[in-house]
Amino acid sequence: MKNKIFKTISILLVVVFAIAGCKSNTKTDDKEKATVDIFQFKVEAKEALEAAADEYMKQNENITINIETVGGGDDYGAALKSRFASGKEPAIFNVGGLQDVYDWKDNLADLSQEPWVKAAFAGTLDSVTVDGKVYGLPFNQEGYGLIYNKAIFEKADIDPATITSFKALEEAVKKLDSMKDELELKAVFAFPAKETWVTGLHLANIQFANEFKSVNEAYEAKTIEMPYADAWKKLLDLQADYAYQPDGTRGSLNSVDYSTQVEEMFSIGRVALIQQGNWAYGSIAGIDEELASNIGLLPLPLEGVNEDSIPVGIPNYWAVNSAKSEAEVAAAKDFLNWLYTSEEGKKRIINDFKFIPAFSGYESDELQPSDPLAKDILRYSNEGKTMPWVFMGYPTGWGMDVLGADIQGYLLGDLSWEDLIKNAKDKWAEGRK
Repeated sequence: MKNKIFKTISILLVVVFAIAGCKSNTKTDDKEKATVDIFQFKVEAKEALEAAADEYMKQNENITINIETVGGGDDYGAALKSRFASGKEPAIFNVGGLQDVYDWKDNLADLSQEPWVKAAFAGTLDSVTVDGKVYGLPFNQEGYGLIYNKAIFEKADIDPATITSFKALEEAVKKLDSMKDELELKAVFAFPAKETWVTGLHLANIQFANEFKSVNEAYEAKTIEMPYADAWKKLLDLQADYAYQPDGTRGSLNSVDYSTQVEEMFSIGRVALIQQGNWAYGSIAGIDEELASNIGLLPLPLEGVNEDSIPVGIPNYWAVNSAKSEAEVAAAKDFLNWLYTSEEGKKRIINDFKFIPAFSGYESDELQPSDPLAKDILRYSNEGKTMPWVFMGYPTGWGMDVLGADIQGYLLGDLSWEDLIKNAKDKWAEGRK
């Protein structure tokens, strides 16, 4: 009898401890209640990011994620500074590269121990690594060049495979211009000079990626020589002269923004070419999926220097605000880990964000990019026909606020090319003092 009672008590104790253990484990797995405010730049990723956040919150009921997107025609850098100055600091925000890392270093959490670090492709963390610590997670890989409408090129009997030099591009542009009525075009290009990131960052990068070997070299440069300024001018003038000009003058290009370029002109077949990257695919597909499935990417040729390549790099990095509470920092890191390393997150990165991942672990067939621009970028990469994104190493504000603004002045006729180049050199040197 005593043995039976002892056995019964023993079994009960085992059950009690097991239940207690389960409850303890459940509490350990629960995330501490936290609100994660995200302040981000990429307008094209807004809807996909919001949908991903909704799914994450369903799986993690203690976490609330709020997303604010500032991009397109707005100055994200200025808006971010304003947010911090107002005391409404986000838990997750964006940094563009090495210069931003130094500018925001006091607010950047060390991400070196996060699981995605070991999966990052070689070189993709260089721009956010200081003193051996990693301060940013790469959004994705992106490439840009001249997006072209294949149907228009076919109708004009222009083989895009032959456009591997500035001369070939110039000839194609002139032919397209001569056939505008037949092709039902308003112009050959849509050139958004209002977007100083398109001109002062991306277009300018074509020359600086040949002056500097890497973003780090650009960041360390106290001065610039701009030995390819003349070739770069030809590339800029070609786009400006054959672009849609709202009032018929080059100065009116300064009123053309991203939306006008991509959505109002290219996506409905009014122009044949635009300088943009694979991030524009979603905008184009949102207006005309058939047209979006029949586009490609041509190089931005720097005459006599690098004529058959495209710039490929990391557009932005996710950073975590170290000044937030432990719970907020932990939740911010966990959300980013989930988005880039979980099976659910990976599918969203490929299918919803339309990103080209900067990490290993995306090798399965179902995780391959499907849009034509992403495929072209991978082709250029595989062929070794790429150049780095050195504009991430420009002095703070120099690319958009100095060079981009001066390009607007040049298009208006208020600033000579010689003065533009002189001011670019002077302001770079000032920014490095």
